[in-house]
Amino acid sequence: MASRIVHRGVAIVTLGEGEAVAQLAPNCIAIRRDAAGWWTCFIGADGTVEEYDQPYASRDEALWAAKAAAEYGI
Repeated sequence: MASRIVHRGVAIVTLGEGEAVAQLAPNCIAIRRDAAGWWTCFIGADGTVEEYDQPYASRDEALWAAKAAAEYGI
């Protein structure tokens, strides 16, 4: 089950297992986990998804990165 917070007006959603980034609204940040680690994904106004080129080792690190990005808007 996804959890959601809002930081500086930007929704940051941590996805649960099996939940897809594509289901999220535009202009938000998603945090998802796979075998490689925790990914910070950015959903653009047109629905495009971009993510950093490497995952983070923990959910907390990915969340900190998402909050830092929200400081500047996405």
